[in-house]
Amino acid sequence: MAEQTIQIQYLDDSIKRLEYIGGKSDWIDLAAAETVTLKKGEFRLIHLGVAMKLPQGYEAHIAPRSSTFKNWKILQVNSVGVVDCSYCGKEDWWRMPVLATEDVTIEKGSRIAQFRIMENQPKLNFVETVLEDKNRGGFGSTGI
Repeated sequence: MAEQTIQIQYLDDSIKRLEYIGGKSDWIDLAAAETVTLKKGEFRLIHLGVAMKLPQGYEAHIAPRSSTFKNWKILQVNSVGVVDCSYCGKEDWWRMPVLATEDVTIEKGSRIAQFRIMENQPKLNFVETVLEDKNRGGFGSTGI
């Protein structure tokens, strides 16, 4: 994939600047831009401190880091967030919608999410048919 340039706006000077470090992971960490205290069962949009103008034809996928639940007992309620390239205004801040499963305080600067950009899906044409391929065994059939 060719190198892409992303215009980025930070909430303030205290937000750690993003950096892509290829080779280790294609995903880029995002941190809480504020200290947040949540009670068990509480929902909150946690500010991630950035707004971006993605390249035309690309979208960002935001997901929790693998350690997010272990460290803070929060779940991203939509499982993955999708940010399209039209969400690029000066007030289009990225946020992470979370649900707390326990009382928790997440300190400003805590790395709670990650993102990567992907090319938009190509135009698709659906043709109705009856599938004749061999049945794989149904949903969840590949084992434990």
